[in-house]
Amino acid sequence: MDETFRPRRSVLYMPASNERALEKAKSIPCDGLILDLEDAVAPDAKPAAREAACAAVRSGAYGKRELTIRINGADTEWHEADLAAAAAAGPDAIVVPKVDSADAVLALVEAMARHGAPEHTKLWAMVETPYAMLHAEEIAAASERLTVLVMGTNDLAKELYAEHVPGRQPLLTGLGLALLAARATGKVILDGVYNDVQDTEGFLDECRQGRELGFDGKTLIHPGQVEGANATFAPSEQAVEDAQGILQAWEDGAGSGVVTYNGRMIENLHVESAQRTLTLHDAIRALEGDH
Repeated sequence: MDETFRPRRSVLYMPASNERALEKAKSIPCDGLILDLEDAVAPDAKPAAREAACAAVRSGAYGKRELTIRINGADTEWHEADLAAAAAAGPDAIVVPKVDSADAVLALVEAMARHGAPEHTKLWAMVETPYAMLHAEEIAAASERLTVLVMGTNDLAKELYAEHVPGRQPLLTGLGLALLAARATGKVILDGVYNDVQDTEGFLDECRQGRELGFDGKTLIHPGQVEGANATFAPSEQAVEDAQGILQAWEDGAGSGVVTYNGRMIENLHVESAQRTLTLHDAIRALEGDH
């Protein structure tokens, strides 16, 4: 599947130490899974979680869902063993927390190669500190193997001494810098998690904000958030209809110099956006047909 248009509307963290969660994940209609060895797993459970995550990846039981493993950070005692095991298992990607520099990316890519990670296993870098926001472009541009930036908004808020407020005003500068970096370097970028799983309205508002800002999808902490993220980050029926209309108008007006659709002047940039909308729509339909 084309990396650029692979749907990543909903990417769900699942603790790899929880056997029931791993089993349930096989039937959750999320676009991607992050089998977590880090925050969600107690220190004494980490070796068993590592084995369980790698077994899940090898099982082939997760259909078309993008399957990734989040390892422990480079500053922890588990990092090297996690990285070696994940590289050997060959998931779609290895997710690494607190990636703060281009050098860190290069070190991770070199380690993945050293441990024999197959070519299809990409690197997803979590950016979650003020320093990472200020160096996001260097991080994103450091390697072709890095394909996705993942916002770590909880850590970012903590390090900024910021509050979690509706609208996320304290985080917008960081979110914007990371988005600029992703788009400047042709990478995918996923929004951070929404913490209050009971607050559906707040969650949907934040999904809409993320989509409006330009994120490709959202990372999630509860299966109940999947449906809302899928709906919000997919092109709406109206958007699909408009995109089809714009392409038709462009085709019909070829060579006439000025093309309009619904009273709006259409230029090349509108055509490119319309094509992107339809490609994403088709990719989502293909994926949902396989769930």
